[in-house]
Amino acid sequence: MGDSFDLFFRRKPAMMLIALKKVSRAKYGSQLAKEVDCTYSHAVKILQTLEEIGLVSFEKKGRIKIIKLTKKGAEVAEHIGAIQKLVI
Repeated sequence: MGDSFDLFFRRKPAMMLIALKKVSRAKYGSQLAKEVDCTYSHAVKILQTLEEIGLVSFEKKGRIKIIKLTKKGAEVAEHIGAIQKLVI
């Protein structure tokens, strides 16, 4: 990502939404943290905020929480991806 993208968005939350949008299957928090290069605890804080505003949902499977984009989250991720293509 270039600096121009960082100018418009907070990098980690935007990259998390884009990463979730790229794959058809849900992800775990640890996978997502590695993909966007942040600690697991930082990823959890971001994901909790994204859940509060309705962009992601958590589904508990045993001891693991699976993260999925909501419909609203998918739309936001798509728009962020389009902007990313324009500025890079």
